[in-house]
Amino acid sequence: MIKVTIRQMEYFVALAETLHFGRAAQLAGVTQPALSAQIAEMEDKLGTRLFERARRGVALSDDAKLILPRIERVLAEMQEIEALARRERAAMSGRLRLGVIPTVAPYLLPAILPAIGARFPDLSLELKESVTSTLVEETLAGRLDAFIAALPLEDTRLASEPMLEDGFLLAVPANDPNFIEPPVAPESPELERLILLEEGHCLRDQALAICGSVKPLAMSNFGATSLTTLLQMVAHGQGLTLVPEMALTASRALPGVKFVPFSAPIPSRTIGMAWRKRAGREADFRALADTIGKLAGVR
Repeated sequence: MIKVTIRQMEYFVALAETLHFGRAAQLAGVTQPALSAQIAEMEDKLGTRLFERARRGVALSDDAKLILPRIERVLAEMQEIEALARRERAAMSGRLRLGVIPTVAPYLLPAILPAIGARFPDLSLELKESVTSTLVEETLAGRLDAFIAALPLEDTRLASEPMLEDGFLLAVPANDPNFIEPPVAPESPELERLILLEEGHCLRDQALAICGSVKPLAMSNFGATSLTTLLQMVAHGQGLTLVPEMALTASRALPGVKFVPFSAPIPSRTIGMAWRKRAGREADFRALADTIGKLAGVR
């Protein structure tokens, strides 16, 4: 009977994620020789080569690509078992791997992390910033425990809890002589000059939904990956963009941009926390979501 250990599966996932023995060992918290030995033993037990070694790194073999999602599911189930076994422990303690989307992380986290650390000193938060699709994938695979993103989410394997409502404003060049007087209607032809984040960012989808029938003509000309880049482009007269209210304080530090309101009802996004159903820590996730909502001044 093949007896691959949980440790070997964890090392396998670390190496599959990094494709580098040194970085995988660092991620797993062991020495590189120890990780290499466990990978070699795992390959021997399975009777197949899992990684193709090369001078510049490693690559997944065809067999490894087939078993990777299955091993990720096994590890996710093990984490759920451990969480259930610890259900009597103190709430809001231990390790919690939390993902956050890029249009929330730099604006929300600095305001809440000190207070969360003070309120829950036994909670060890590990943070990862990425787009929603990646956070969903990593949460379902067990590499993240939960994540913060815009709701709703379509995947029925996830549970979620709303935290706050975040309104939108329109960022325009400060000296734009052609801009109409605010408030701006979502169907205004001025929004044809809208520039957006590249595909994969939920803020792009939200902007397109807000604009309704107006087709942004400028959006195909750019592929910005951050709101800061978009605002720099606005400051240089290259278009307009949407700015979430939570980003307003940081965005106002940028010269050459002014922020104008939309007409009522003001468009907004719902920011919430999501996690795998049956994850075993639902009480922690809901408590953290409630705390973040209160710290943000909306509960």
